[in-house]
Amino acid sequence: MTKNFDRFRKDGATRIASNDDTQRLIAASQRLGAEVSRMFGPEPDIADRHYWLEAMMNHIPDYIYAKDLEGRFLIANQATVADNGFQEMQDIVGKTDFDLHPAELVGNMVATERNVIETGQSIFGMEEKAFVSKGKERWLMTSKVPLRNKQGATIGIVGVSRDITDRKRAERLLVGQARLLELIAASTPLSTFFNELILMIEAHLPGIIGSILLLSPDKKHLLTGAAPGLDTAYCAAIHGVPIGPKVGSCGTAAWRGEPVFVEDIMTDPLWEDYAELVRPFGYRSCWSTPIRSYQGDVLGTFALYSCSPGVPTTEQCELISMAAHLAGIAIERRQSEERIHFMAHHDALTGLPNRVLFDERVANALQQARASGQWVALAFLDLDNFKLINDTLGHKAGDELLRVVAARMLGCVRKSDMIVRVGGDEFIILLNGLPTESGVVVSRLEEIRAAIGAPLTLDGRTLQVSCSMGVVCYPDHGQIATELLANADSAMYRAKEAGRNNLQVFDAEMAAKAHEKLQRHEELREAVARGEFVLHYQPQMNLKANRIFAAESLLRWQHPQRGLMSPGDFIPLAEETGLIVPIGDWVLNEACRQNKAWQDAGLPPIVVSVNVSARQFRERNWVSRVAAALEESGLEACYLELELTESLIMQDVGSAIATMHELEELGVHLAIDDFGTGYSSLSALKRFPVRRLKIDRSFVQDIPSDTDDKAITGAIISLAQKLQMQVIAEGVETQAQVDFLRSSGCDDIQGYFVSRPVGANAFVALLSR
Repeated sequence: MTKNFDRFRKDGATRIASNDDTQRLIAASQRLGAEVSRMFGPEPDIADRHYWLEAMMNHIPDYIYAKDLEGRFLIANQATVADNGFQEMQDIVGKTDFDLHPAELVGNMVATERNVIETGQSIFGMEEKAFVSKGKERWLMTSKVPLRNKQGATIGIVGVSRDITDRKRAERLLVGQARLLELIAASTPLSTFFNELILMIEAHLPGIIGSILLLSPDKKHLLTGAAPGLDTAYCAAIHGVPIGPKVGSCGTAAWRGEPVFVEDIMTDPLWEDYAELVRPFGYRSCWSTPIRSYQGDVLGTFALYSCSPGVPTTEQCELISMAAHLAGIAIERRQSEERIHFMAHHDALTGLPNRVLFDERVANALQQARASGQWVALAFLDLDNFKLINDTLGHKAGDELLRVVAARMLGCVRKSDMIVRVGGDEFIILLNGLPTESGVVVSRLEEIRAAIGAPLTLDGRTLQVSCSMGVVCYPDHGQIATELLANADSAMYRAKEAGRNNLQVFDAEMAAKAHEKLQRHEELREAVARGEFVLHYQPQMNLKANRIFAAESLLRWQHPQRGLMSPGDFIPLAEETGLIVPIGDWVLNEACRQNKAWQDAGLPPIVVSVNVSARQFRERNWVSRVAAALEESGLEACYLELELTESLIMQDVGSAIATMHELEELGVHLAIDDFGTGYSSLSALKRFPVRRLKIDRSFVQDIPSDTDDKAITGAIISLAQKLQMQVIAEGVETQAQVDFLRSSGCDDIQGYFVSRPVGANAFVALLSR
């Protein structure tokens, strides 16, 4: 709030006098005291009090008066007399307000006074417009009470009115400011907000014209923001004016970063080059101040013009400062909203549109193509071996490569086309308005592939990157965006299968495969709903005790037409579609239930292990799901083991270890599956709260003939022993393998040597043996 507003405060019907009022009252009291002393001496006689009272009333700047029952003035102080155009009190006595002012102005006031006389009820603190304007709109706060004789009969009214114009103006300014802040909060367009701001200032300062200019994106020019009161020809003439040390008030203020108040445009050196431009419009003074951001950067200028030479008053300076501050808030708010909107619809790394913006625009592109009969080409693009670049040169170089590729693609397309970064190293290219010729489409896209493959330098190394691209055309390869994208994706994977670095156009064979994939997805979804899955169990044997002590649960799909299907035939699709989460939940719950059922049947208690997918492990409530499965089945946690792969853990080591500790606190055992095939480090391994390492079958199958496999297997067993972990070898099929593993200190084995995976009933028979 500017200092100007601090001078006013509302307290009931009382107004704290302004500094001008205070000084006026002090001067009046001094004159009154001097006059009383001159006429009556230091101690006036009681008989002269009537004169003294009249003198006091005449020195008060408020209106004080009394009227009879007909509204005729009986008495009035000098302020009332003078403002109604008279010299002496006797000139106004006997007159009514109808004699002094137009009837349409005084009608309401007369009705109010008549109500006071008839009801005897006083009115206090009534706000009304003054009949005498003195060149501007004035407001009064009026109180009126019945005038009674000695017998108590009402014989008229007594009124007191105080000028509250300054307070009303300040209140209007406060209301206007609140309204402007509401407009900012409501994200009102800047042009509308600027007009409201300027009109508020112009209403407060009659004869003054406001203007807002905005700094151009290159920060070298000023562009028209709003100037509802300025001549449109003048606004057009100064639109785009450069900023500089001698460019009128606004251009100089933006250049200096400080207020520039010019008293006379026609004579001031700052306006020397623009005086003739302004002369036809009659503007003589211009007071400009920079609009700044919160950080102090210049965003534009706010200026006030006057048709008379002069400098701004203190109040006008404060209003200019307040207006510039509000304009700065509005501009920054809009810039923040635009940044947020851009970030929501664009990729932060490359600046390309993201999938959200693509989804918003692709439907319109297809609609236009439908109306024009032209083609829309959509290509799904994936950079080849991008991970290798990331791993060898680092993520910083990988990010720079993505930016370079994005810029090269943008250089090959029109503004009506679209390049979208989907994520990672995947992009979508949307080409609009193409002729219905496949050769033209392929040629355009091959140009893009060639631009991507041009040599570039990253981190001091010159290299080339290729891409695999799958292409579809609307309407031949799909009618809606999702269908086109799915088919383009299929074509891209065909390009990768064909050796990468090529372009594949979607065809009937791909359509058949895509249809088959869609059908398998639907079948898999229905299998989850119908419960078509079963668990088989492969026993694990301890080499020292020569007995089965545990089993790994292995998922099978009892397909209605294809029969029993192994995980390799459907797990990849389940992971791709997200169905692995409900399927994994079923496996966990079923394994716990079955193990508890065996225990309840009197079989020796064993540990059942369950494989965990990366998608499952990343679920936020994964630990609580495990706890729920144990609680629902009644199985003790020590009889459940969860198998995690190295790659799963190493995706986010910190988060994985935290989750593993939570599982450990439940009492669940943890094992690392397929150990030796992933890329876990020894420094990370020692932090894992795991009980067992599982040696992958790839190291076991050629034992004892392969000396390298023997060495690796022996090293894993030794490592596990040093880390106080148990070790189990999977894929064991021969006695020779068993002998080597036993002699190397391996604890347990799993494989066809012990038993193939079998159903729950068959496993009972194995335990019974």
